[in-house]
Amino acid sequence: MADTSPIACHAMDSVLISTMGDIAETAASDIPAGTWVDRLAPEALRPYLRLARIDRPIGTWLLLIPCWWSAALATPSWPDVWLLVLFAIGALVMRGAGCTINDIVDREYDARVARTATRPIASGAVSVPQAFMFLGLQLLIGLAVLAQCSTFTLIVGISSMVLIPIYPFMKRFTFWPQIFLGIVFNWGAFLGWAAVRGDLGPPALILYAACVFWTLGYDTIYAHQDKADDARIGLKSTALRLADNTRPWLFGFYGATVVLLAFAGYLAGLAWPYFAVLAIAAAQLGWQALRVDIDDPKDCLAKFKSNRQFGWIVLAGIIAGQVAG
Repeated sequence: MADTSPIACHAMDSVLISTMGDIAETAASDIPAGTWVDRLAPEALRPYLRLARIDRPIGTWLLLIPCWWSAALATPSWPDVWLLVLFAIGALVMRGAGCTINDIVDREYDARVARTATRPIASGAVSVPQAFMFLGLQLLIGLAVLAQCSTFTLIVGISSMVLIPIYPFMKRFTFWPQIFLGIVFNWGAFLGWAAVRGDLGPPALILYAACVFWTLGYDTIYAHQDKADDARIGLKSTALRLADNTRPWLFGFYGATVVLLAFAGYLAGLAWPYFAVLAIAAAQLGWQALRVDIDDPKDCLAKFKSNRQFGWIVLAGIIAGQVAG
């Protein structure tokens, strides 16, 4: 017969609560378990790979896509594959550098938020001095990649370094840090054009503006994951500012994105297939804005990640517009 004494019941409850707490903590963390980092990487390297978000590539894709769009927009045929590869390496490294800077600045806040408490610096797996040394290594690799391009491209790329360290502090002062993220995160819209053409023509400038509005949309969706914790610890975001009015703003952000992408394509002389494919891409953004559940963190993350598909659609459209022109 089972022991149903108060002491036994209390012990069972304690075990159950502890187990549920462990499950909740694991579910809340933004560090996925069982990835290739856990299976294949040497144990000493794992915290650094997680710090650079190597196990979460969506940020790298979103940093890389404007580079590829811009390079394709500047090339009157198929884009140079080697240039695309260089940008891919650079995006991987510089996204990691940006995450390292962000986690150094936000380490005390991250430790107080369930989703970020297990990040390497917040959890103590990587010390601040170690993080700075890792950051230096990432920046050197990024510089080596840029050095493969023209001097003008190198100057354009280095100029972004003035802005990168500022973004993490914006969440303390304004409800619109996503605007600043868009300004910093989409520098690739300049780099791709500069690497091909050696200047910053009007199509690149309009493309950059389109990317800023795109980031405003997808990062507002992303920020809804943390709105309760952000409000509790005093951080700001467009998710908190827009709250239940987020959906019409998303349509506005994404509508501006599509209009500006169309204008950039027009200025670059793209043929009709670009605009046909852009209509499909616009439908994808409309689906995001219409269907996202801002109170469901998992759905917010899924809609945020779907922007990689949007990026591929637009890239295919640019190339089709160039080849058919």
